[in-house]
Order: sequence, then structure tokens, then C-alpha cells
Amino acid sequence: MAEARIRIVGEKILADDHYPLKKVKYEQLRSDGGRQQQEREIYDAASGAAVLLYNRERRTVVLTRQFRLGAFLNGSDGFLLEAVAGVLEGAAPADRVIAEAREETGYEIDHADPVLQLFASPGALTERIHLFVAEYDPSKRSGPGGGKPEEGEDIEVVEMDFDDALALIDTGGIVDAKTVLLLLHLERRVLGRHEAS
Repeated sequence: MAEARIRIVGEKILADDHYPLKKVKYEQLRSDGGRQQQEREIYDAASGAAVLLYNRERRTVVLTRQFRLGAFLNGSDGFLLEAVAGVLEGAAPADRVIAEAREETGYEIDHADPVLQLFASPGALTERIHLFVAEYDPSKRSGPGGGKPEEGEDIEVVEMDFDDALALIDTGGIVDAKTVLLLLHLERRVLGRHEAS
């Protein structure tokens, strides 16, 4: 049981601008029976949800492209192709992805099918991400999407062939982890891969 093996013994907020950055001291019961203390810095990042929109008949997906500072600082141009995503902010994950799909892409979806939950970077973030897929109907687009400019969002909506999106994983054109997982899920469970004739 984790509670018996790990005990938090101290916590200090180092910064709290967007998400709190904490220094946490904990005591761990080692597998050899000894005890050790460790200190780690961790962002107490809010949990979120993401949804990959797909159309079975047309074999297309809807992605977004927006600037991500972390990717830019690590050598990318920073403009990543991603599944629609947002912070939960107290909403149920399925409700959040329905709202985010409307805000970011303009598409109205009725429901989203859960795929899995994961921790994106558990050594540095507390964030848990809930992943979904949802079928979209091109005739149910109520607006242009693009996100909320008042929140600094400047989101490009990208509709593409599903097999082209899969190919971008292999060439490094899609490098966002949640998006890669959702595309591979669609390939395995929903759409499969078309063989070139």
C-alpha cells in the first residue's frame, strides 16, 4: 500500500504564477526495509481531458495546431498538431471535451467515448489526462473554432486524412504524446489502416 511506503514530511511553494511549483520532501520505505528521505520539485498542474475527433465515413480526423512553449524551448518550432484538450476546471472530463471541441474546432459533438487515463510526466507534474475519441459530423459545425482569444488562445483547426495523420507519427510531424496515443487507438480499435492499392 502506497500510503504505508510513502509519507510526505514537508512541502514548500517555490512559485505560483500559473500552476504551483512545489518542493516536496517525502520519506520512503525502501524494498530492502530501510527508510530514505527525498526532495523533489513538482508542478501541481491541473488535470485535463483530450478528445480526438474522427469521421468514420470520410476517414478524417480534426486536430488543432497551437504554440507550445515547452516544445519550442526544446528545439521544436513550438507549433504542435494535437488533439483537442483543456483543463478540467471542476467539470467532468466528458463534459469538458465536448465544450473544448466546440471552443477549439467549432464542431458540436453529442458524446465522447473514453479511451484511458494517464499521467503525462509523473516525475515532474501531478496532471492526470483523461483521453476520449468522438465522431464528428461535418454538417454540425457551429463556428470557426480557434479557442478563446481572451485566454491567449490562437488555435488553427486542421482536418486531415486519417492515414496521413498516422504517417505524421512516423515522420515526426505529430509529436504530442496524447495525440499519438489517440491516433494509435483509432487505428487499433476504430478505423484501422488503409493499405495503399
